[in-house]
Amino acid sequence: MSAFNPALHRFGDVTVRLSVELGRADMPLKEVLSLGEGSVVSLNRLTDELLDLTANGRVIARGEVVAQDGRFALRIVSLVGEDGDVSAPSETDTAAEPSS
Repeated sequence: MSAFNPALHRFGDVTVRLSVELGRADMPLKEVLSLGEGSVVSLNRLTDELLDLTANGRVIARGEVVAQDGRFALRIVSLVGEDGDVSAPSETDTAAEPSS
């Protein structure tokens, strides 16, 4: 974990929900109803596009999917500031590890 303001130390144990969305698709209901095993749904993201990491619904970083210990994980490529600007992460903040 990167260093943070000592005044915020008391909030260090607060749990936030992190989420990564692979993509979205809009489909007519008749197509949704016809989905079955083996169906393929195309999503709106390209395979080489960075994914958004959100904390409680707010984008905080962008990264790429990796495998770690048999689980999906997200390698952080850039951090998103309060103003929405993207910045490069430090070397210590390059991977978000899945929790056990």
